[in-house]
Amino acid sequence: MKEALEVLDNVRLNFSPSGLLALNITIAFIMFGVALDIKIEHFKQLIMRPKSVIVGVVSQFVLLPAVTFLFVILLNPTPTVALGMLLIASCPGGNISNFMSALAKGNLALSVSLTAIATLAATFMTPINFALWGDMFINFYNTKGAGDYLVPIKIDFFQMVQTVVILLGIPVVAGLLIAQYFPVITHKIKKPIRKISIVIFIGFVVALLSANFEHFMKFIHLVFLIVLIHNGLALLAGFSISSIFRLPRIDKRTITIETGIQNSGLALVLMFNPKIFPPELELGGMTIIAAWWGVWHILSGFAVSSFMARFKLTR
Repeated sequence: MKEALEVLDNVRLNFSPSGLLALNITIAFIMFGVALDIKIEHFKQLIMRPKSVIVGVVSQFVLLPAVTFLFVILLNPTPTVALGMLLIASCPGGNISNFMSALAKGNLALSVSLTAIATLAATFMTPINFALWGDMFINFYNTKGAGDYLVPIKIDFFQMVQTVVILLGIPVVAGLLIAQYFPVITHKIKKPIRKISIVIFIGFVVALLSANFEHFMKFIHLVFLIVLIHNGLALLAGFSISSIFRLPRIDKRTITIETGIQNSGLALVLMFNPKIFPPELELGGMTIIAAWWGVWHILSGFAVSSFMARFKLTR
C-alpha cells in the first residue's frame, strides 16, 4: 500500500481561496436557516446541563485524534497521507455539521455551541494534537525524512474569532430574532431556505469534484477506502462516547455528526499556507486526502443525517 500511495506526493491540486470565501458565505446563509428552528431557551438548557457539550469537545479533540492515530498505525501509509489524516482529525468540526444536525433532527443549539467552542479551541488544540500524534507516528515507525512534514502550526486566534462571529454569530442571532419576533414570516421561509440549502450543497459537491476532477479520477482508488473508513471511525467514535455517557438521543445524533464532519477546509488552508508548509515540500498525499474528505463528508453526512431522521426520538 505504501508504495502505491507514494505517487500521490507529486499531485498538485487546484485550490482557490475565492472558492473558500464563496463556501463561507453560503454557510452563513445556511446557518441563518438553521437558526430559525432554535430558541434561546435551548442555549440556556446547555448552560444548566453542560455534560453534552463537554462530551462533544472530548470526542472531537481527544477521542478522534487517538482513534486516527491507531488507524494510521495499523494502515502504515506514507508519511504525507498519515499526517494528512492526523491533521484533519486535529481540526474542529466543519460548519456544515450544523446543517447536517438540522437534517438529522438533532440538538441544533448543541451543534452550534460545539462548532463555536471547537473552532476557537482549534487555535491551540489543532497544533497540539498535530504535533503530539504526528510525532508519535513518526517515532513508532522511525520514518526517515517524515519530520520535515511535522511543522509547527500556528492558527490566528483573532481570525478564528472573526470566523465564528461571521459564520455563526451573526446568522444565528439574526435567525433567532426573526423566529422570535416574526413567527409568521419564519413559518413561510423555513422550508424554501432548507430546499435552497440542499441545492447549494449539491452544487458545491459538484464544484469540488470538477475543480480537481482529473486528479480524483486518477487517484481516487488509492484514497477512497482510506477516507471511507476514517470517516466511519469518526462517526462511530462520536456515537460511542455519547452512548457510554448515556446522553439523550437528540444529543447523540449531534455529537456523532460533529465528530464525523471535520473542517477539511481549514486543513487545506493550512496545507497551502507557504509560511507553514514550505513550497518545496511535496504535500500531494496530504492535500488529496483532505480534498476528498471535503467531498466525502458531505455525502456521508447527508446519508447519516437522512438515516437518523427516519427514527423518532424517544429520549
